[in-house]
Amino acid sequence: MDPTNANTALASAFVEELERGGLRRAVVSPGSRSTPLAVALWRAPGIAVEVIVDERSAAFFALGAAQASGEPVALLCTSGTAAANYHPAVCEADESGLPLLVLTADRPAELRGIGAGQTIDQVKLFGEAVRWFCEVGNHDADDDGLLHYRSVACRALARARGEVRPGPVHLNLPWREPLAPVPVPGAVTATDSLALAGREGRPLTAVTHVDEEPTEFELDEIAAHIGDAISGVIIAGRQVDAELREPLAHLARAAGFPILADATSQLRLGPHDRSLVVAGYDQLLREEHFARAVVPELVLRFGEMPTSKPLRAWLAASGAEEIVIDPGGGWNEPSRRAAAIVRAEPSALAAGWARRLGNEERGEPARWLEAERAAQAVINATLAGSTGEAGEGRISEPALHRALGRVHADGDLVYTASSMPIRDQEAFVACGEADVAFLCNRGANGIDGLLSSGIGAAHASGRPTTIVTGELGLLHDLGGLAALRDVSTPVRIVVIDNGGGGIFHFLPQHEALEPDEFEALFGTPRGIEAARAAALFDLPHLRLDSLADLPAALAAGTGLIEVRTDRTTNVAAHRDITKAVAKALSKLT
Repeated sequence: MDPTNANTALASAFVEELERGGLRRAVVSPGSRSTPLAVALWRAPGIAVEVIVDERSAAFFALGAAQASGEPVALLCTSGTAAANYHPAVCEADESGLPLLVLTADRPAELRGIGAGQTIDQVKLFGEAVRWFCEVGNHDADDDGLLHYRSVACRALARARGEVRPGPVHLNLPWREPLAPVPVPGAVTATDSLALAGREGRPLTAVTHVDEEPTEFELDEIAAHIGDAISGVIIAGRQVDAELREPLAHLARAAGFPILADATSQLRLGPHDRSLVVAGYDQLLREEHFARAVVPELVLRFGEMPTSKPLRAWLAASGAEEIVIDPGGGWNEPSRRAAAIVRAEPSALAAGWARRLGNEERGEPARWLEAERAAQAVINATLAGSTGEAGEGRISEPALHRALGRVHADGDLVYTASSMPIRDQEAFVACGEADVAFLCNRGANGIDGLLSSGIGAAHASGRPTTIVTGELGLLHDLGGLAALRDVSTPVRIVVIDNGGGGIFHFLPQHEALEPDEFEALFGTPRGIEAARAAALFDLPHLRLDSLADLPAALAAGTGLIEVRTDRTTNVAAHRDITKAVAKALSKLT
């Protein structure tokens, strides 16, 4: 605890508790009112501090770091509109269950509502998007004040980590002058050793977490239900726990169910058993005959619901009984048809169910696996002419995503934008052996802050990272590129430039509007030059015209890799693949 003045004492006691509670990373945006906490965080030996000027970028950087590490990240800004810039990232953290500790400095109560500069109403600024809000208040550096700050820090970390589901916590901390660490003799009046120093080497208050082990009832009853089901599927949506891979593979084998795995489930790529993983379900379920033939009796869903519209429509029409495994305590059930939501640790559930089903395997889901092999072969053949090689014309977006799923090495991380990139990733990344992590911001599904999130994930994980975005996503978060100067691990940013909002060509607006109306409102070409964006931040830029050059482009390290595509051609490429897969499926018995 730093006794220089009352503010330094309170701030340093607060940060001391954060550090003892396990906080290891903070993102700070400069400002005067936040000085006491900024200095305390900077001086904490166990907390790495990243300084990012723009608060919006800072918040998404912290969000990406929290997603990659699975640990709370503190976020500090000054008073006024600085805090409001955190709101989009706070919403994403809420929806994605990511532990952010949002610390907003504020004017004291006597300066609010009277026209004082840089002062807005910050009380409950983020509404219900946070797990907990606390107006910390102004306090003297006496026993009560120091214990209050220490206790609030412990509680905030516990709430961010989640009694059931992690998420953002907002602490509003008003400070009076002096804000700088200037000596004020006699300002610290505390005498209680617990207030002054806390507990040596451990938090003032340690918080244990809810036991997430499944109950015998959950294991026995649902295992029996799985065993009785004539047919079923396992759906694996977005989640980051690689430890789920083997238990889920064992469960699929014991049940005889295929695993329809989103790329962000971490199940398509890796050294685990992938023999029952179906990556091509988005294309397979577009073919009506096949979709009707594989209607399941039971659905087990781990992770979030995948993005795929054909999958969602198929489930809604199937009438299947759905069991959702959701340890987070939210209501991750957009279909509103689930028969049960099980709140227990997914790996333990999968392993327990597999054990109870025994060693008598029920046979492979032959129809699914045969269709998967056929679809993947057809997709490869169809995309062979759109790789940009040997003067074959522009790279197609499906071919690019196919290649991005193939060329990364063990330990790499891919952070993908919402809108069209995440959908193409889901549809076209095939299974493979490289142990690659796929992350995204799919809680609130925005394209804002994507660069900052990916850079934050790279910084926190230390993993070579590829960020995949469109040129509009680049425009939304251009300032986020500034953070690359402090990131030592390679960060490759693949910018798909199709001259506007490509996803809208797949939506009813494209056919319902006149061409000029559509282009003005939805196509929105902006003439963005990725090379100029790269030059602004002194980053290397490469235009990729052939997928044969993609491995070398990624190996070159940090920089922007520009891929020019065409929106109209892109729609045709998707339709060609769908037709080719349907034709292949029609030939299967």
